[in-house]
Amino acid sequence: MRVCLDTNVLLQLFGSDVPLAPIRAALLAGRLELAISTEILLEYEEIITRLSGPARWQQVMSLLEVLGRLHGTVQRVEPTFRFGVITVDPDDNKFVDCAIVAQADFVVTADRHFSALAGAGYRPQPIHPNDFVEQLRVQ
Repeated sequence: MRVCLDTNVLLQLFGSDVPLAPIRAALLAGRLELAISTEILLEYEEIITRLSGPARWQQVMSLLEVLGRLHGTVQRVEPTFRFGVITVDPDDNKFVDCAIVAQADFVVTADRHFSALAGAGYRPQPIHPNDFVEQLRVQ
C-alpha cells in the first residue's frame, strides 16, 4: 500500500508511546510505501527544524534514506502538473499532487481540507490517521 503522509501525521510518528506507532512500524517493516516530493521534504524540514531543531530533522531524513535503501519503499516523485484539488488551502495541494502522481492509495491526514480529494475522481483518498491505523491492524 502506498501513502503520502501529511506533515501533522509525520510529526506524530515519533515517540515511545504514540497512537500512530502502527504506521511507523509498517514503514520500518517495509509493509508500507511512502510517496514524497521535494516540496513535501522541504515542508517536513521546515516544520521539524522549527519544532525540534536541525539535529532531529537530520535523524528523520536519515530514517527516510535508510527506508529507501533497505526496503525500496520511499518513492520520490516530482509532480509537474498542479491538480488544484484543494482550493481552501492551496499549500496542501503538494500532498495531493504527490499522491496522484505516485498513484498512492491514501493521503493520511487529519486536515479537513483534504475532504475535497474524496470526491475529485482521483485514486488517492484522504484517510484520518486513526482510521488508517485501524486499517493496518486489519491487514
